[in-house]
Amino acid sequence: MTLALRRRRGAEQKGLDYEQRARNLVGRIWIRPRCATRLVDARVVVIDDVFTTGATIDECARVLKAAGARSVRSLTLARD
Repeated sequence: MTLALRRRRGAEQKGLDYEQRARNLVGRIWIRPRCATRLVDARVVVIDDVFTTGATIDECARVLKAAGARSVRSLTLARD
């Protein structure tokens, strides 16, 4: 397993709705440079601890697809 995504610190997501969370995440999730070439045409699984609105998974999928991932699936451990 490779941790391809990184997330910059920013405002807390707790208490925000989907649109606010989505805006809050713009530019905060990026691909680690050493992983970029491995993502081209890859099938990727994003693992997240809690699913609240889906904004985090949506942003991760957007970034991964922009990097060339063929498909992005998610696995979440809990739902809020």
